[in-house]
Amino acid sequence: MFEGIITPILTPFYRNSEQAINFSAAEELIEHLISCGVQGIFPLGSNGEFHLLSREEKKAFLKFVVEVTDHRVPVFAGTGSCATKEAVWLSQEAEALGVDALSIITPYFITPSQQELLGYFKEIAQSVRIPIVLYNIPKNTGCNISPSLLEELKAVGNIQAIKDSSGDLETLKSFLSVGKETGIDVLVGSDSKISDGYQIGASGAIAGTSNLLTKSLVQLDKSLREGNETKARNYQNHIESLRGILPLGSVPSVLKYAVEQAGIAQVGPARKPVNELSADDQKKVQTLIEEFRNQNIL
Repeated sequence: MFEGIITPILTPFYRNSEQAINFSAAEELIEHLISCGVQGIFPLGSNGEFHLLSREEKKAFLKFVVEVTDHRVPVFAGTGSCATKEAVWLSQEAEALGVDALSIITPYFITPSQQELLGYFKEIAQSVRIPIVLYNIPKNTGCNISPSLLEELKAVGNIQAIKDSSGDLETLKSFLSVGKETGIDVLVGSDSKISDGYQIGASGAIAGTSNLLTKSLVQLDKSLREGNETKARNYQNHIESLRGILPLGSVPSVLKYAVEQAGIAQVGPARKPVNELSADDQKKVQTLIEEFRNQNIL
């Protein structure tokens, strides 16, 4: 289950004052991703703006994704929270809705100790029966999962993988070292480090850029597994081209606009307070999309 390219899908919104979820666009996006060969669909991740959705919206979106995906690939649901009680509630709801695995981000805004993180992850894991992927993204949460904590958490049987979005290869290596001893799978969460991660033992990647560069990411995974470094370098460069424009706006405004311009799905804007791109920045995205089209990347 924890291998290949897993897409943390965008949550489509309408361009209106309420910015309600656009379920039709979500279905288009999911069908595109599965048809291109991704190995998992991951709603309620960072690019899915989980932090801006209400309880009711999260449940409705998870139910919809499970139904549309229809067991064709595993569904991973992001159910972490600042509050253990909230994370337990959403994790149990997600399990009841039929997701295949959970992704649990560390609490954010606060900075819990490693002992407090141990209690947080254990309580959530013990409240459900399905597999859990820990989610390490310290630059966003201010909180880092230590290798010793990961080793300790292996005693909780359904904690089976960790996604590392630190962007630091030494951190990734430390998780992989623990993984070799404990059987915990390690997934790359920083798209720029996919090739490096695979070469040192990562089993897959949860890659936000696969919302747009789906074929490139799937082929990157294939090339790396086949040991074709030349092809892999080419596909990794596609990711770097996209990453070059992502700083034009707050996450995930650029990626959403690019997905729309590519004709994949009308995923709409990021939710406020994030603004849509300026006219000048929209042109920069359009130029890159046209270059991708000319190179037969999309």
